[in-house]
Amino acid sequence: MQETLLFSTDAKQGLYDITSEVERIVSESKVQSGLAHVFIQGSTAAIMIQENWDESVQNDVITLLSKLVPAGVWEHDEHDGNGDAHLKAGIIGPQETIPIIDGKLGLGRWQNIFLCEFDGPRRDRNVVVTVLKN
Repeated sequence: MQETLLFSTDAKQGLYDITSEVERIVSESKVQSGLAHVFIQGSTAAIMIQENWDESVQNDVITLLSKLVPAGVWEHDEHDGNGDAHLKAGIIGPQETIPIIDGKLGLGRWQNIFLCEFDGPRRDRNVVVTVLKN
């Protein structure tokens, strides 16, 4: 089973929790044991599994990446001003794979799935969710 989810982002940078949408797809698939693969189509955004207890960890991710990869100092900025977004997305990566255990995502207690936006706001962010049965 495969479904493409469409998201809009409202900030230049941010983490957006997409766990419930992925859970819905897994539930509809009726797969009891397998894998859920989550992939973002785009080179200035990423997919990350991270804590969602409060926003502090999500804010810390953005702060860390902004310190490691500052804006406005990259060769690609001469083209469209988003060199840092490409590098941040490359560091985090475009995908995560989560086991499906007893029909549910096998995430840990504090883990959630996030779309990481580094070049927003964007009207159309496509996330492809593929569910594979064991």
